[in-house]
Amino acid sequence: MPAGNLSSNNVLGGSIKDRVRPPNGAELGSIPWLHTLTPAERRRAEATLVVGEAEPGDLVCRVGRSPTYWFGVVEGLLKMSNDNADGGSVTYTGVPPGGWFGEGTVMKREPYRYNIQALRRSVVAGLPIESFHWLLDHSIGFNRFVMNQLNERLGQFIAALEIDRLNNPDARVARNLVSLFNPVLYPGVGEVLRITQQELAYLVGLSRQRVNEALNGLSAQGLIRVEYGGLRVLDLPGLRVSAMSNKKNNPAANPSANPAAGSAANSTAEMETQ
Repeated sequence: MPAGNLSSNNVLGGSIKDRVRPPNGAELGSIPWLHTLTPAERRRAEATLVVGEAEPGDLVCRVGRSPTYWFGVVEGLLKMSNDNADGGSVTYTGVPPGGWFGEGTVMKREPYRYNIQALRRSVVAGLPIESFHWLLDHSIGFNRFVMNQLNERLGQFIAALEIDRLNNPDARVARNLVSLFNPVLYPGVGEVLRITQQELAYLVGLSRQRVNEALNGLSAQGLIRVEYGGLRVLDLPGLRVSAMSNKKNNPAANPSANPAAGSAANSTAEMETQ
């Protein structure tokens, strides 16, 4: 069965298929685009929505398969990636709670060009592709939501290309955090992102130790604070500036060059207790 369908064996082991159910009230309340619909449109959409539970490693979408659902994250963390020619994997972005993805693929009804995989146990919602297109044809509010999604996503990937050209690991970590705290694409994150250093390392494409170093530097600058089981952004505009920095060597990222980073280094261990 094609990837992207929660109600059949589209992922490894069919594990999502085995845990499909209607969404409950709290899960419906976390879906950001539902409030853009009229009462009649919302009733129609809610009647077709389903949710499934993905275990770490489960594929929600797979390269080359045709979409049958538009997906969003209710709880957990997913990653968007692809395989390159040498057999490695390239990660494009993470998808935290509140994020809906793949609208371009669903609109064009073309095969997926990327994989979507669960990094941790996650609850994923799915809107059937026909319901998606019905809302595009009938709902002004839904169209505005989708246009905002596409616009934000374009800006996100342009920024990613700019940062990758810098070859600056600290900027890459900062850019990924800015992306994950995007209030338009991921309204369910809020002020604290529940993520471990290892999960962030998977998304950034760096070692956990290098990510730890970058987090220490960002914390020492007062841009983020490492808390129990996650990260809190204290200065999102400042983090955006840090993500676009061309400096190859940031003294704040080196504890020996910045005494304030010493205390920050101790706090990063709290992320791993999640």
